[in-house]
Amino acid sequence: MEQNAQLLREMAAKAGAETWEDRKKNQTPQCKFGEDGICCRICSMGPCRITPKASRGICGADAHAIAARNYVRFIAGGTAAHSDHGREIAHVLHVSSRDGNYIIKDEQKLLNLAREWGVATEGRDIYDIAHEVAEIGLMEYGKPFGTLRFLERATEERRKLWEELEIAPRAIDREIATVMHMTHMGCSADAEALVMQGLRTGMSDGWGGSMMGTEFSDILFGTPTPKETEADLGVLEKDMVNIIIHGHDPAMSEMIVAASNQSDLIEYAKENGARGINIAGLCCTGNEITMRHGVKIAGNFLQQEGAILTGAVELIVVDVQCIFPALGPLTKCFHTKFITTSEITRIPGSEFIKFEPIRALDQAREIVKMAIDNFKNRGSNICIPQSKQKAVVGYSCEAIIKRLDTVTNSHVDDLGTYKPLVECLESGVLRGAVGIVGCNNPKVRPDYSHIEIIKELLRNDIIVVATGCSAQAAAKAGLMQKEAKELCGAGLKRVCELADIPPVLHMGSCVDISRILMLVTGIAKAWNVDIPKLPIVGCAPEWMSEKAVSIANYVVATGIDTYLGIEPQVKGSSQMMELITEGTRKLVGAGYIINTDPNKLVASIIEGIEAKRAALGI
Repeated sequence: MEQNAQLLREMAAKAGAETWEDRKKNQTPQCKFGEDGICCRICSMGPCRITPKASRGICGADAHAIAARNYVRFIAGGTAAHSDHGREIAHVLHVSSRDGNYIIKDEQKLLNLAREWGVATEGRDIYDIAHEVAEIGLMEYGKPFGTLRFLERATEERRKLWEELEIAPRAIDREIATVMHMTHMGCSADAEALVMQGLRTGMSDGWGGSMMGTEFSDILFGTPTPKETEADLGVLEKDMVNIIIHGHDPAMSEMIVAASNQSDLIEYAKENGARGINIAGLCCTGNEITMRHGVKIAGNFLQQEGAILTGAVELIVVDVQCIFPALGPLTKCFHTKFITTSEITRIPGSEFIKFEPIRALDQAREIVKMAIDNFKNRGSNICIPQSKQKAVVGYSCEAIIKRLDTVTNSHVDDLGTYKPLVECLESGVLRGAVGIVGCNNPKVRPDYSHIEIIKELLRNDIIVVATGCSAQAAAKAGLMQKEAKELCGAGLKRVCELADIPPVLHMGSCVDISRILMLVTGIAKAWNVDIPKLPIVGCAPEWMSEKAVSIANYVVATGIDTYLGIEPQVKGSSQMMELITEGTRKLVGAGYIINTDPNKLVASIIEGIEAKRAALGI
């Protein structure tokens, strides 16, 4: 990997382009006040920062209040981003039609959700049902009364606890607005109250916007099933038109994939000297299309510039989130066209084509044709790293249950449940399970923590499920191919052989952490054990975004301990550090465990899982 990175750095130097590594160096040292979360700029009396001689801001807010306000605003930002993703998919579902761009791919999932939400299905057209379900989903963002519908999926213990603590989320947008109001100048300065609202807001993401994004995407585009693919920059093809899809919203990317498979465009590419059209994905849009179509994975967050630096990308098309503004000037150093498709993401140096669901396929064809026309403009200096690994992706909850059904020795009544997995955990064949999620972060060596932590877990018979950039890190390292069972302890290796699965299961994009919520909830119900007691935890080794903080809060509120490899920006407040570690554990049964050393972090994960097993007497 380092050899590939060096080749691309040389390409950048030749092109006179800067990369994230150059900018990181220029930003060093970073602001200590910001790192500790004790700089406040919420009003224009400031900015105020806490120092030994100034223990309070001008309004009187102390380090605890300032750090808490900054922290929960992070959660609100992440919840807004994920939930806007879900809202966009809900609008697409609302315009779906039998003869339109977007059709229903999983009718059974739609019918199941309709019944769950009390929507009449008997004798009705499937698209009338879809439109009503979409409208109900959209109401979850701003309804004036009640709590989120998806909370009913949680265990009885969780629902009761959330009600008692008064943190059951109401409308999604209401929780985001409540954070912004609470943190306005002159409102909440109580760190504990702010952390509680942070839990509530995070849950409106995981049990609201993200879960809606996952469910509606499955209905529209199909529930993922295992597919073989390849990962890393070596998936780019020297003699093909290379199009990179980057971002998080699958609506437009689905149409790009569809257009790239149309025979007339493939023939047009050949007429222009290419062997064909090659689509590759970055970040979560990449995860969305790989788990449904087997589209190859070019890389994750910190590889987006690397893809352009190969000189082999005709066009990069992006939607929302995790997109470097640096792609604007970088693509100008090469022949690459840079297309943005969302009003949420307007970037200098890009060409904007506003996504319109009604004519999305026509727009996608236009974009693919632009890429083909650009193939002749390639420079002679092409540098595509040869590294790539095979991977099996697309393990939705439904796909996991289906694999379990093939190996169960239990009664027929156990089919279609997580009981076989419970048996593996209870017997000790599997010691536990870990959800590895999150981003890359330039503060640490990219992908290293993800990969080393996963390898150590596998050696200790702990199965891993992964989403987002973490999943792509594992795929690039070869940990998502079935042959990776050779890295596992005897118990996990046996499970992989019997179930015919890799030891690291790709569960999708960042919004699909809602799948992990349902997986853990299903295990808890099958085992009849409350979630905090399960030998199952979450880990974000290299997190960096506001979305990651939102995720961490809904995972913790669900009762799942969360291990972090990057310190949250609250170190300037001892009260906040206590609240997000032990404070939440006293309330909801889970909290953060933080260690920036990946070897020590994974050791604490294993220790925590074994402690949970001991407490269960297994």
